[in-house]
Amino acid sequence: MSADSQIRCVADVGAVLGEGPVWAARESALYWLDIKGRKIFRLDQAGDLKEWPTPLRIGTIAPRAGGGFIAATEEGIAEMDLDSGSFGLRLTIEAHLPDNRFNDGKVDREGRFWTGSMDDREAQASGTLYRIGPDWSWAAVDEGYRVTNGPAFSPDGRTMYHNDSARQITYAFDLAEDGGASNRREFLRFGEGDGYPDGMTVDAEGCLWVAFWDGWCVRRFGPDGRLLETVQVPTARPTSCAFGGPELDRLYITSARIGISAEDLAMQPNAGALFMLEPGVQGVAEVPFAG
Repeated sequence: MSADSQIRCVADVGAVLGEGPVWAARESALYWLDIKGRKIFRLDQAGDLKEWPTPLRIGTIAPRAGGGFIAATEEGIAEMDLDSGSFGLRLTIEAHLPDNRFNDGKVDREGRFWTGSMDDREAQASGTLYRIGPDWSWAAVDEGYRVTNGPAFSPDGRTMYHNDSARQITYAFDLAEDGGASNRREFLRFGEGDGYPDGMTVDAEGCLWVAFWDGWCVRRFGPDGRLLETVQVPTARPTSCAFGGPELDRLYITSARIGISAEDLAMQPNAGALFMLEPGVQGVAEVPFAG
């Protein structure tokens, strides 16, 4: 089925590059970012919207088990607390690559944080996928990416998906309990007219939901890679998606307005907004970063 008739704009924030939606169950609220606009947004279940400026461009955040957030930024991995306003870099992993920045990221089922770097100019394949442990130790897991996005993890945590958006490829890895990733394989490949696979999430049935930049849609794929559903989004550049709500039965979709002409913006006035629909399936509860 197509759920496009159910989709609605729930926060028209006009993000330059909206990204990184994450449901914070402890607050019953959704957080997301405007990377280029240097903002963090929070929408609670009462519909109240808050925003904070960020000192650096932040690609993704995730709640920490002890409170606050871990953040992947243009200069490295940071810890932050929005209530106190504290922000501090903990890891400057790619100081030797000044044109790189960290982009998307996610916490796996064991509480480890995974995040990918990329060339900010999107010209060089200098991106790497990293794993950050609860003790803040880190390891480079895969390299050679042009634009990293994701990852996402199967409900049992044993399969990891990761995108190279520029190459229009979604990879799958076998993920061991200790965080070892192996058997990288091409799970999905897209072509002209499909859009570019961007941020993604997994539902409780083990299906993968992928937002498609320049694709006007979010697509749902089965664990076997079969296309199951296409949800049309009323803007060209949906960027990521995450399940939220008390029952994890709402799919939130971020979007961007960067690079869209004034003429085209007139036809998609909600570009950069946060959208939501109830797709008929539930998500998987996200684990906070254990560090």
